[in-house]
Amino acid sequence: MFNIEEELKKLPAKPGVYLMHDKKDAIIYVGKAISLKNRVRQYFQSSRHVTPKIQQMISHIDHFEYIITDSEVEALVLENNLIKEHLPKYNTMLKDDKTYPFIRATVYEDYPRLIYCRQQKKDKSRYFGPFTSQGTAKNAIEMAQKIYHVRTCNRALPKDEGKQRPCLNYHIKQCDAPCQGYISKEEYRKKFDKALKLLEGDYREVIEVLQEKMQKASDNLEFEDAANYRDLIESVKKVEIRQKITDFGGVDRDIIAVASTNEEAVVQVFFVREGKMIGRDHFYLKGIGGDGNDEILQAFVKQFYAGTPFIPREVMVEYEIQDSHLIEEWLTQRRGSKVSVIVPQKGQKERLMELAHKNAAMVLTQDSEKIRREEERTSGAMAQICGWMGIKGVLRIESYDISNINGFQSVGSMVVFENGKPKKSDYRKFRIKTVQGPDDYASMEEVLSRRFQHGLEERKNLKEKDWNTDLGSFTRFPDLIMMDGGKGQVHIAQQVLDKLGLAIPVCGMVKDDKHRTRGLFFQEREIPIETDSEGFHLMTRIQDEVHRFAIEYHRSLRSKTQVRSILDDIPGIGEKRRKALMRYFKELEKIRDASVEELARVDTMNERAAKQVYEFFHNNRQSSAFIEEEK
Repeated sequence: MFNIEEELKKLPAKPGVYLMHDKKDAIIYVGKAISLKNRVRQYFQSSRHVTPKIQQMISHIDHFEYIITDSEVEALVLENNLIKEHLPKYNTMLKDDKTYPFIRATVYEDYPRLIYCRQQKKDKSRYFGPFTSQGTAKNAIEMAQKIYHVRTCNRALPKDEGKQRPCLNYHIKQCDAPCQGYISKEEYRKKFDKALKLLEGDYREVIEVLQEKMQKASDNLEFEDAANYRDLIESVKKVEIRQKITDFGGVDRDIIAVASTNEEAVVQVFFVREGKMIGRDHFYLKGIGGDGNDEILQAFVKQFYAGTPFIPREVMVEYEIQDSHLIEEWLTQRRGSKVSVIVPQKGQKERLMELAHKNAAMVLTQDSEKIRREEERTSGAMAQICGWMGIKGVLRIESYDISNINGFQSVGSMVVFENGKPKKSDYRKFRIKTVQGPDDYASMEEVLSRRFQHGLEERKNLKEKDWNTDLGSFTRFPDLIMMDGGKGQVHIAQQVLDKLGLAIPVCGMVKDDKHRTRGLFFQEREIPIETDSEGFHLMTRIQDEVHRFAIEYHRSLRSKTQVRSILDDIPGIGEKRRKALMRYFKELEKIRDASVEELARVDTMNERAAKQVYEFFHNNRQSSAFIEEEK
């Protein structure tokens, strides 16, 4: 048995990583330390002041383990890897793990290309980026292709020159067809070098060239070409505008700011490359549990740079972080040259940091507003529906519907909504077994009876085994049943529940003559509803969903039985004869109308089999009715 006091005595005064486990052996926290002995013992000192999150974590610690490393930098890297692998409950975690795109210029090729990629490899290529979005990188490539006719194909040139016809890009004047030898290596290289200048941010020359071409096309009355050049100029200008925020010195740097509440945080990152801000991105963090902004930033920086292929020369953070010197050493190792982690104090750098903080705060506010609106659509809408009926405590809603065609292949559906959201794992479908013909009331009675009887039986069996009753597929009963219909459907449901001794409120979603939701039928009266309310919108979503689920199940059964029940169920007709009949007649209707002699002429058929097919279709009314419905 693990004795914490005894194990604390054994801890070495060396750098490493420690892992906290709960009673179920799940890893709930991963941390690093320059001295495992001092750091781990701190968690179990009653006099030490800790945050509520750490207090809660300590209360769940059952045992711990540790891994010794040679240095604190190694411990930092190992900590990041273990956090990513185990996702501990009490570690501050990035909600997403993004890999930023690059543009790869294959400058070593005779006819170089521009390729979109996610990793920066140590090869002979030249890389541009990272870009903050896939769209930005691909737009830059497309612009270079349109202006400088950079090839997009994967042909090995000049080896494959002339082996295939030129592609579409040549015909739409976006490629000079080096695959056909229509442009020399030297001329192509000149154009490609200009494309590289475009990617470096030199837009002035590009705009001047495009303006000249636009004017020339206009003078020659080639207005379509002139319009294309105009659009290209506008595209370049838009990119140029995004580069207006400059930073003196031309240094690659990331500017990182944070905005937080008690439960959530947003980190904003500005990406500055070669003195120009190429974009920005924001990240959501969870599990902050009252951590300070400096602690949030430290957790973010370690996780973010563990996963990104590009390390800038300078990392600017809004607050001093505890392990800044250690993080500097680690990032320097990853980059291969000096990396600084600084807190800007004045000037333009401070203004950029303030701008980053404002953006983080705005995203956090907007996200909170989005969450609030989502709550209004879901749990708020449920509360509104319950308010109309004067009931409380409704978390789970079940709704039912019947689907058939003149009583053929009748099916029932059950959909579940919890807290105003569909819970598709709890959806159930029923094939009607005891009802013949189009009797929706009797079909609904069968569905409800089977659903709740099954649930009661499962509850009983699980209790006898001393198991959790939530483990069954039907054991969770609803807090409210919403029938797709009015008085008749509600009465059927109430009769079933009364028979089984269940007290579950039932209401009906009443529709008007145009099949639109009109009101709620509850306790023998119709309650009017506000048609512009979130409660009304939730009701329509429930109705649409239960109807969709029933229809889809009915269609799936029809598609399965369309061939099988009509042909395969005929005595003497197997797979080969079914296929032969369908090849010969093409349609079921023609098989039904064929004579015995015509049926016998089909390959693999004989007179006996032909008579069986003929008698099946002429003595089986249901088969003929089915074909008519399919028509």
